[in-house]
Amino acid sequence: MAITVKEVSTKKEMNAFLDLPYRLYKGNPYFVPPLRFDEAHTLDKQKNPAFEHCDAKYWIALKDGRVVGRIAGIINNNYISKWKNKYARFGWIDFEEDEAIAKALLNTAENWAKQNGMTAIQGPLGFTDLDHEGLLVEGFDKIATLATLYTYPYYKTFIENNGYTKDADWVEYNIKMPQTLPENLIKIASIVERRYGLQVIKAKKPKDILPYAKDVFNLINDAYSDLFGVTELTEKQIEYYTKAYFGFMKVDFVSLIVDKNNQLVAFGITMPSLSEALQKSGGSLFPFGFIHILKAMNKPKKADFLMIAIKKDLQGKGINAVLMREIGNAYIKRGIESIETNHELELNTKVQTIWKDFDHVQHKRRRCYIKHLS
Repeated sequence: MAITVKEVSTKKEMNAFLDLPYRLYKGNPYFVPPLRFDEAHTLDKQKNPAFEHCDAKYWIALKDGRVVGRIAGIINNNYISKWKNKYARFGWIDFEEDEAIAKALLNTAENWAKQNGMTAIQGPLGFTDLDHEGLLVEGFDKIATLATLYTYPYYKTFIENNGYTKDADWVEYNIKMPQTLPENLIKIASIVERRYGLQVIKAKKPKDILPYAKDVFNLINDAYSDLFGVTELTEKQIEYYTKAYFGFMKVDFVSLIVDKNNQLVAFGITMPSLSEALQKSGGSLFPFGFIHILKAMNKPKKADFLMIAIKKDLQGKGINAVLMREIGNAYIKRGIESIETNHELELNTKVQTIWKDFDHVQHKRRRCYIKHLS
């Protein structure tokens, strides 16, 4: 039967778009379902402030009346303005193991990009760097995390067969948490603190870190600005992410470092791993999914690194030792046994030096592909 690609235009079609990965990966031991409400909000043009500077379309592929694939096409005008590349993006791509489905979806996104004057299309990428990005190309036998997506090995094959080549890679590490922190780490952290007049914020409740939320995102904008494809978050996006996430953070998994003027100069945001809890919940909080998530938050054995940033003029000066000392002590107290770093650009050697004092292994890799359009 022929494959039909249809633009999502009704609530029923959007529900089918959202439902596909939960069905496609049902029973897969490595797939971690994203929170469905979070996915729906991200794709909602009325709720996601990224649509102030982004255009997007969503499509589903149908075969024999069944939804067998999906893809999103995105044009981020802030990216084009900053990087001077007229590149579109594709994201939210999933399909059954049939190369014809992948080809039909990619061709649809490519044609839309060309119609809008784009010279290339790259992905998987989201609206911002806080969305899921990168296609899994190594580590298919490892469980995913809240911040990353699992994809079947055939995705890579079919996408490459359709003329896509590597644009950038992210790598991920698994770190074994020691029972005591390395003495060298503790020594360096103390020296750096004194040398630069640094102070660690001792938060007891989420509301204690809320006053630093805007500073966190401003530091992200500054520290990440030169990294691959990054576009700075707008004021409305900062407000959106603050409301969405800061109230749920476990304060002992967050490290905030300020200078003598109480200006934020570095942070590390981590959290208990929710991978197994999300698998049990199926990506839904209700009716009982929140119970699994609460248990994971309160009695974790694994942790996820989400974001880390250091002010540019202090990078490479040992501030990472202070961050790791604070987070490491919290992990030891909580009985954390291992850490997932989540994705970091393979060429970002500055962040990779953070793990040098720990037993670590690079076990996953993700790829952003690009295809230049004739």
